[in-house]
Amino acid sequence: MKRVKKLPLTSECHHWTRLGEVPWDLQKYWQQRHTIFSYYNEGIYMTPDAWFGVTPEPVANQIARDLSSIISPSKTTVIDLFAGVGANAIGLALATAEDGSTPRWEKVIAIELDAATLACAQHNASLHGVADDIIWVLGDSFKYLDTLLNSPDKLEDELRVDIASTALFASPPWGGPGYSTDKIFDLSTMEPYSLAKLHEAYRTMDHALYLPRTSDLRQIAKLAPDGAKIEVVQYCVEGASKAMVAYIPAANDEDTHMET
Repeated sequence: MKRVKKLPLTSECHHWTRLGEVPWDLQKYWQQRHTIFSYYNEGIYMTPDAWFGVTPEPVANQIARDLSSIISPSKTTVIDLFAGVGANAIGLALATAEDGSTPRWEKVIAIELDAATLACAQHNASLHGVADDIIWVLGDSFKYLDTLLNSPDKLEDELRVDIASTALFASPPWGGPGYSTDKIFDLSTMEPYSLAKLHEAYRTMDHALYLPRTSDLRQIAKLAPDGAKIEVVQYCVEGASKAMVAYIPAANDEDTHMET
């Protein structure tokens, strides 16, 4: 797994300027385009699937600020494990330390499995002036973490990070039968990655999980390491909750793995 340079935009990447260009099932999202990306008119590109899961810019920026303050300053690398079209990676790259000018993170890594989506992310980051401040990786984030933990010598230098000084951010897909309808969403049914699978992969590092706003807090609370607490924040746009983020400390060595 290697860092990728600038990928070309493809026919799957779109910058729609008129409602008539937009597929009917995406039109309500396109009408919120300036909330999703304030630079939309400057040439933001997205794949059709990205419209369903992109983090709105105000939320992405607030998460970046919260992550910067909640996570210990000793953590100097952050990895966005589901980069999508770049909203969260851009927010993380723009985040500053308390002085308001020094970048909060010495290294920002963004991993995305789909090449067209990653091309959009790189392009969008360039519009925000941070494309060169992010290490872009095309590949499976689970495979990357497994290699980092078990065979780090197989990674190139830029991707071989110090686990003790690294934090993770994950905005996984929310597939499943009930995330949009259930009053309390059972995170064990989330597809294709359940809460248990996510936590098992991330537990050795401080990590933040971007989850449906109705997620079962009891399931999240069970992930807390002994003697530690999990912070959960609801994020709203124009008074409506869009999602929650659970900020979860790294597991202690004696903590048992979560049952699936």
